[in-house]
Amino acid sequence: MFWRKLSPGGGVILSYVAAITLGTIILSFAFVSTGERLSLVDALFTSTSAFCVTGLTVVDTGKDLTSVGQVLLLLMIQLGGLGFMTFSVFLFITLGTGLGSRERYLMQETFANAPIGDIYTLLKSIFLFTFLIEAAGALVLFIHWMHEFPAGRALYLALFHSISAFCNAGFSPFSDSLMSYQGDVVVNLTFMLLIISGGLGFFVLYEVSLLRSLKLKRRQFSLHTRMVIYSTAILILFGVVCFYLLESRNNLHGFSVTQGILASFFQSVTARTAGFNTVDFSTLSTATLFIFLFLMFIGASPGSCGGGVKTTSLAVLVALMYNRMKGCGVVNLFHRTVPGEVVTRAAAIVLLAILSISFFAALLMISQPKATTEHFLQYLFEAFSAFGTVGLSMGATANLNALGKLILVILMLLGRVGLLTVAYAIVGREGRVTIQYNEENVMIG
Repeated sequence: MFWRKLSPGGGVILSYVAAITLGTIILSFAFVSTGERLSLVDALFTSTSAFCVTGLTVVDTGKDLTSVGQVLLLLMIQLGGLGFMTFSVFLFITLGTGLGSRERYLMQETFANAPIGDIYTLLKSIFLFTFLIEAAGALVLFIHWMHEFPAGRALYLALFHSISAFCNAGFSPFSDSLMSYQGDVVVNLTFMLLIISGGLGFFVLYEVSLLRSLKLKRRQFSLHTRMVIYSTAILILFGVVCFYLLESRNNLHGFSVTQGILASFFQSVTARTAGFNTVDFSTLSTATLFIFLFLMFIGASPGSCGGGVKTTSLAVLVALMYNRMKGCGVVNLFHRTVPGEVVTRAAAIVLLAILSISFFAALLMISQPKATTEHFLQYLFEAFSAFGTVGLSMGATANLNALGKLILVILMLLGRVGLLTVAYAIVGREGRVTIQYNEENVMIG
């Protein structure tokens, strides 16, 4: 009865809080750590980072966690990547329990842009895509790493990294992430394809699969799918060009053109969602870091494993500015008109995100008594990375005090469940207001 009385947003938040709490308790046990057991704050931080598929770490996953601890962490990543409501709805269907309006509403809001006719088919597609893509990535990495590690170790590393990459989590048993594979084409391409697949969204993957099965033509793609594909491609190319030009005399100095382009592509792909890295982010130029703040802020696409304000929000706002400059009173894109409610929601998400990151970044800086002007960019980068559930770091995460870690925990949770979900859970979601008052002009700009 308590669950039924909760609002949909409240149910999502409660499920994440409950899972994170359980994960914190599990990670606090001695058998999880190779040395001293994790402190309560570090266990909470690691649990939140795993369930929110962020990748920010205060412990070395490969050294500080036992094999059992790493497997438990991987299960948290998989659960967090697909979302708890996905598994709960699947359980309801499997047990033959009817679905309430809350479950249908959440599945609709999370994974589709149109009313869902058959939830079971949708769930089956989600689990099928996840299994096939993660299995394919693990197979490629296993074959590639068999020449470097024993078969059992190679299989474990392949599975761990494939799941972590598809879920856009960024966790790795390697202490230096993927810096040792900076020039490895197979590893780089495999990780990039896994990250992009996990960041597109399951609805987009479903429509692309229909194209491959000749059930759908390219021109029949929904507006959502076209927006996601175009905006993702543009953002990746934007990141590649910026990184290559800005780091050509810094981190990419001495690289061949091919190596430089490969490193630029990897950093551009991972910057929006994943958190893996093949270069040291603490050595990047200030201009490059500024570009990466923007990419982390945008994040992945709706209905995916990533966070951020989402690619479609950016696309809608860009289309809004373009149409307004043409004097068009509505937002037209790809010969379709975007509903006014969607435009308002996109603007609200971006504004709330800017205010939230600014507020918590300021708190983070205040919470660190030894912070100087030199730490400003580091802490700002940590805040953007936590909210975007990216996991990239300039090295400041492990050095934060307990209060600073708790602030990042809140940011990771906000970034994963969504600001509008939190807002609706707090103030409620009122019905459509029909009252309209007299208009009065104001000056702006």
